[in-house]
Amino acid sequence: MTEPLYFNRELSWLAFNQRVLDEAIDADQPLLERLRFLAITASNLDEFFMVRVGGLTLVTDRDSRDPSGLTPAMQLEAISRVTHQMMRDQYDCFVNDVEPAMAAAGIRRLQPAQLNERQAEALELVFDAEIFPVATPMAVDQDRPFPVLGNQMLHACVRLSPAGEDPRDRFAIVPLGHSLSRVLTVPADGGYCFLLIEDAVRAMAQKYFPGELVEECVAFRITRNADFAVDDDEASDLLLEMQQVLTARREGGCVRLELERDASDALREFLMAALRVDEAALYVPAGPLDLASLMPLCDLGGYEALRFAPWTPQPAPEVDETDMFATIAAGDLLLHHPYDSFDPVVRLIQQAAQDPDVIAIKQILYRTSRDSPVVSALRDAAKQGKYVTTLVELKARFDEARNIEWARSLEQAGAQVIYGIKGLKTHAKICVIVRREPHGIQRYVHFGTGNYNERTARLYTDVSYFTCREALGLDASRFFNAITGFSQPLQYNCIEAAPLGLRERLLELIDGETQRRKQGEKARIFAKMNSLVDPEIIQALYTASDAGVKIRLNVRGICCLRPGVSGLSENIEVVSIVDRFLEHSRICYFLHGGDEQVYISSADWMPRNLDRRVELLVPIEDESSKRKVIRVLEACFDDNVKARRLLPNGSYQRLGKGKPFRAQQCLMDEATEAVRQAQQLERTQFTPHKPSNQ
Repeated sequence: MTEPLYFNRELSWLAFNQRVLDEAIDADQPLLERLRFLAITASNLDEFFMVRVGGLTLVTDRDSRDPSGLTPAMQLEAISRVTHQMMRDQYDCFVNDVEPAMAAAGIRRLQPAQLNERQAEALELVFDAEIFPVATPMAVDQDRPFPVLGNQMLHACVRLSPAGEDPRDRFAIVPLGHSLSRVLTVPADGGYCFLLIEDAVRAMAQKYFPGELVEECVAFRITRNADFAVDDDEASDLLLEMQQVLTARREGGCVRLELERDASDALREFLMAALRVDEAALYVPAGPLDLASLMPLCDLGGYEALRFAPWTPQPAPEVDETDMFATIAAGDLLLHHPYDSFDPVVRLIQQAAQDPDVIAIKQILYRTSRDSPVVSALRDAAKQGKYVTTLVELKARFDEARNIEWARSLEQAGAQVIYGIKGLKTHAKICVIVRREPHGIQRYVHFGTGNYNERTARLYTDVSYFTCREALGLDASRFFNAITGFSQPLQYNCIEAAPLGLRERLLELIDGETQRRKQGEKARIFAKMNSLVDPEIIQALYTASDAGVKIRLNVRGICCLRPGVSGLSENIEVVSIVDRFLEHSRICYFLHGGDEQVYISSADWMPRNLDRRVELLVPIEDESSKRKVIRVLEACFDDNVKARRLLPNGSYQRLGKGKPFRAQQCLMDEATEAVRQAQQLERTQFTPHKPSNQ
């Protein structure tokens, strides 16, 4: 059988999550960072089951095959096999390695039977005051329909002895909702001691059922299908339709049942029948359910030695701390977060909100933080009478509720709010500020690869590009006019936008390298992205490789391209970096006959990004900024500590040869050194005070 040209998307994603899990398994990592990686892998799997597994269960054409040749049933079977093994690896790491090491370090998870008198009294007080009044049991029998249980919420299933002449067991469900803390702290003479809420409820279950015999109390958790989307063609009120989608998610079918391993056969069979799941969807881990909920333990005070040494985002030396407009007017500025601080992005928008010379602010909001200073600044600007136009993407998965809230608050402040674009998801990252200056109207533009979220900007690697170049400013205005009105987009000077021109531009750039190589010239393509899935782009890269173009790809997550295959992709190298920051920036480089072309983008190379989303591809025209982006690519390809190479069979191999080079550590060191040198230069220069304008 001929090997397929493409790897399966879902299995490639699971391979990415395995690379994250490998970081938890790595004994050289600090202990609480290992726990953090375990929590991340669990959280990642939650979303994978909700969206990807949920979506596969809804496919109506069961005979359809994906580009790798697998039907939905074949994919689900492979996913079940891989995820069950992944769960076993997770819990082997947690139960046999991480948790014992935590206990040795003074962070101990206790069982009720291990509590001393003082701890037992404290636990009972917490249960009586905080759990018993909140968590209400729901009886379940043939006379009552099985309740709608919260998605990914922990529950306890209680089995009671038969009553009267009825020989059947009785069951009750106790929801341990999100408002209850999973981790219950108890007094300790030294270190930190805690119980999990399900263990406390199990110990106190008799209080819920006085006079009854509690046979068992077992924790379980369900994951529902959340792959629901609004039908834009039928939606007369997008806000209302999105609220209905959120409701549908709460009631979607169960695609995974997680159950404590001590459950009896009777209880397990009861839950499986009630939730309509088969053995493939049943997951019985060797430790506590929902490792993601243990994330707060990673940040316990007093255990700094068990975590990474802090890497502090650096203030870019080029930035005027008091005047972002002066900084940008002096020349294009490129920041690489989180090595360079995200503060200048926030400060630009805050300054624009207060500056009397700013006439208008136009911005796309895809994901923001809960207490976003960016949204607060936009509200302030609108209240002051500035023209504020925001496109709030209501269809940003799992952020819909927050974005609905932001949209309403901005409307109430007087901003013009656009609820996305019919039939498309708007994923571009752009802010345009229009300012009245002595020489006339000036546009200041921020393009980014990441969201306007100051919190994730400390965890994700992304690029910010600030400019007031006329051509880019005009393109930015044309872009906003196209997405906020009914106009057809005009021809852009520099940028490209999906879904109309971005795919074509990428194919043109790839083909340009192919043609140059065929003519005997040097040709190179370097790119960095989160995911590479699109068959047409992959085929173009195969063609370029066959012509002899040197192609290096840094793909953090899903990669459906099969590299290193003779006669197909022997000139393509794919590496993935999983480290303490989440690699998120999208960058591409084309040698272009020596006239190097460098771009940043909001788009991964996936059909959804290129065909069903509004995305941007932005050229970096400033030479200094271009060099900085190329340096990022070079560092990623030089990494031999945290990078893994994708092999032709789909497995990933650590590099680990030569002098150790860790890209993220190097980039952090370089950002810190740039600040040190700037401070040193400042100390050796004499700067006279300027006279005041009084």
